Amino acid sequence: MDAAEQLRVVIEPPTPGGGRRVRVGREILGLAHGPADVLEFCRRTGLDPDAIDLTGDLFVWHGGGPEVWPGETS
Repeated sequence: MDAAEQLRVVIEPPTPGGGRRVRVGREILGLAHGPADVLEFCRRTGLDPDAIDLTGDLFVWHGGGPEVWPGETS
């Protein structure tokens, strides 16, 4: 893993039980159940949630982007 990847927030695919694991490098920040949870985890790491673009380069989404959450219907 290169240094740039360690600085990115990685959101894993939705789990069968609900939620998506969020991590930075090897550190797990928590299990998010929606975009607000991802923003809260970022806030706890010192980032300003009001300045965050969930579709920006800071984030790596696996299994769908910020619009994909378990249990949600369109």
